[in-house]
Amino acid sequence: MAPLLSVVVVAYDMARELPRTLATLSPSRQRGIAPGEHEVIVVDNGSPEPVSETMVASHGEGFRCIRIDPAPPSPARAANLGIAEARGQVIGLVVDGARMSSPGLLAGVRRALPLAARPVITAPAWHLGSAPHMHAREIGHDQVVEDRLLASVPWETDGYSLFSISVFAGSSGRGIFGPMGESSSLFLPGEMWDELGGLDEAFDEPGGGLVNHDLYHRACSLPDAQLVSLLGEGTFHQFHGGAATGGPTDRDAMKERYEELRGRPYRPPSNTALHIGEVPDAALVHIERSAQLAMQRLGRRRGTHLATEPISGPA
Repeated sequence: MAPLLSVVVVAYDMARELPRTLATLSPSRQRGIAPGEHEVIVVDNGSPEPVSETMVASHGEGFRCIRIDPAPPSPARAANLGIAEARGQVIGLVVDGARMSSPGLLAGVRRALPLAARPVITAPAWHLGSAPHMHAREIGHDQVVEDRLLASVPWETDGYSLFSISVFAGSSGRGIFGPMGESSSLFLPGEMWDELGGLDEAFDEPGGGLVNHDLYHRACSLPDAQLVSLLGEGTFHQFHGGAATGGPTDRDAMKERYEELRGRPYRPPSNTALHIGEVPDAALVHIERSAQLAMQRLGRRRGTHLATEPISGPA
């Protein structure tokens, strides 16, 4: 019997990060999803040390691994291969295998499905630590520091504790109520993936450049697409020296390549999101910050200043 949900995870040289990512997607950690309701397909994009199929399978029923070797430097082909192999009615893509998931991510996707005929479902993105990972080295954040940080919270029994040790990723830097630059957890019905034709493999630079941004923008641009954003859920990026977050990157070259392929500068999708979900206590500070950012944007549009200090309620 085909599962309801498929999750495709692309990995390259992530022996430290990938087991944690898969643990957070396992049936024992994802709340409100029964064993057999989802599968996870890991695509090893030519890692120097191949991803262990035994390790992947150990995380639960329906966890499997496929490998590309030799592999191109971009993850686009690996992602497309995983999507083609998926059996679920709804397929999710986590294009970076270093991203841990919150415990209600998959249940939130299932809850969102009946809310729109053509849903584009996603959740905001965070980076572990006190700064986005493109600036991590500037503040002394590395894998050793991050391991200590993870050890300081009970993420293995309460995945929502990751909110307390994370900051918004650059793509979610406008806050939960602002437009996202890309999706780190993009879920679409299978027929919508067919319409998209997957990721554009013309984005062939190491790491794919803005290939994931492009995918998200094209998904949001599909006819009658309804963007649904999951409140209180998200993904949490582990520091691993990736192409876009591990250190100095020629981001101008990424932008130029996008403009070369699309004929215009990249701009985040402007779709109005439907927000659904429950907010755990550990995420409240991010909700507060998101509301402040939204009020600031509204003030700028109106040409006024909106107070962002908390408003006192009844005694």
